[in-house]
Amino acid sequence: MKFAEGKKNAVILYLLQKIEQDDKSISKAVSEAFSINQNTVHTYINELVDNSIIERKKRGQYRLVKKEYEYDLRRSNGDLDTDTYAYDNCMFPHIKGYAPNIDAIWSYSFSEMINNVVDHSNAENLKIIIEQDYLNTTAIIADDGIGIFKKIKEHFGYSTLDEAICELFKGKLTTDSANHSGEGIFFSSKLMDDFFIVSDGKIFTNNKYDNSMIVSLIESTTKGTCVIMSLSNHTHKSPRDVFDLYADVDGGFTKTRIPLKNIFDSMPVSRSQAKRVCNRLERFEEVILDFEDVEWMGQGFAHQLFVVFANQHPEIQMIPVNMNEDVTKMHTHVIKSI
Repeated sequence: MKFAEGKKNAVILYLLQKIEQDDKSISKAVSEAFSINQNTVHTYINELVDNSIIERKKRGQYRLVKKEYEYDLRRSNGDLDTDTYAYDNCMFPHIKGYAPNIDAIWSYSFSEMINNVVDHSNAENLKIIIEQDYLNTTAIIADDGIGIFKKIKEHFGYSTLDEAICELFKGKLTTDSANHSGEGIFFSSKLMDDFFIVSDGKIFTNNKYDNSMIVSLIESTTKGTCVIMSLSNHTHKSPRDVFDLYADVDGGFTKTRIPLKNIFDSMPVSRSQAKRVCNRLERFEEVILDFEDVEWMGQGFAHQLFVVFANQHPEIQMIPVNMNEDVTKMHTHVIKSI
């Protein structure tokens, strides 16, 4: 049975996603999802094998064919004089031909991360690894310079690396305000499907992860900074979609979102932790505090955020989201105590 090109592409994409998920009943799952017989599914599987998009692991099991490209750049060779050299030679050849929105996302995010290496890291060497299969493209950017969290900590005089990481979640943070807006990491982390920065044994990410992933990432970075970012080759999102979520009608960067679970090693309980969150929030008009996976917050933490800071800055909207029952009770408790 022949399908219209659109439906065939949808079947193949779903089939590949099931393979990526290591589904043990691929043919059955695809057959049921699209109401097609399993022989048709097997025909598509054979085509994907013939085209080197997937390969057989064993009977009935497959994996995506992944290609890897590695580049070594040196400052002394002039490779780090600008961010355009790395993008033009290391990134663009692998996304050429993709949809314009994908090129726009990679152009912005990759160039911003390279710019950080060029202008802030004092690195001599930069390794870039591009990993790619039919579904996703991943860029790994590792330098041997001063770690990004250490650089921020020392520049602003923060007492810990955790404080530096907390500030990155908010955006508008730069050690060179004359030449940089401080928005690159913030927006790149929102544009990408997966985004990690690893340095000095610490990790910055907006994504969920398990402990084994953290250990693996940290162990792979002994010096400098390593950025890992991944994007679907078929995404429909665009930079404008993301920028508009955090901008006002005039295009200003007025909103920020803080995932609290990624900042604290334990549950947020103290006023000092809240004060860390509140630092520099006066630069924004709307602050979304994401409590996803936060099981509990202390009275001091809640009071400092939603009473003390809120009263000091009535012009700023403090919007808590994803609160469970216990967190909601504490939020309600401090609000009612006003």
